[in-house]
Parts: sequence; C-alpha cells; structure tokens
Amino acid sequence: MAGFDIDRVAFLARLALTDEERKTFGAQLETIVAYVDRIAGLETAELDATLHGHAAGAPLREDAPAPGLPLEAVLGNAPARIDDEIRMPRVVE
Repeated sequence: MAGFDIDRVAFLARLALTDEERKTFGAQLETIVAYVDRIAGLETAELDATLHGHAAGAPLREDAPAPGLPLEAVLGNAPARIDDEIRMPRVVE
C-alpha cells in the first residue's frame, strides 16, 4: 500500500487487525484515498459556492404552533415523577 501505513492507521484508531483484515481494510482505504485524490483534482474555481446541492434550497413546511400532549399523558409514561415533573436519576455528583 503506497499511500499510507495500514498498521499506523490501525494503531491510531486503537484497532488490532488480523492479517486478513489488514489486507481487506488496506485495499478499501486505498480506494477511498484514490477517490479523495480524484475529487481534490477537480477544477472548482468557476463553480458558485452553495450550502447544499439543491439550488432552490430545502423545501420547508411552515412553522406553525400545535397543541402538545396533556400533562397527565406525558407523566403517565414516566418511570418516576415528583409532582408535575419527571424524576431522573442523578448523573452528576
């Protein structure tokens, strides 16, 4: 593999690879690197900058308020509650 050292990549990713995995993943990474090199060689100076591939933008629905669930329906699914609140286990000491 000319582009990179698969053992170094595995070390950085904290992976232990078998010989078969080295061969398989090395070939896959070579393909990915070759594709990235191909993309990097494209001339993009004449292209307009875009946020996404659709010229008109993403179709969005109108943002309109809607009624929520009744409080008892929400709290009825809670494993534990204190008054009108869902009780959660402490995660910070």
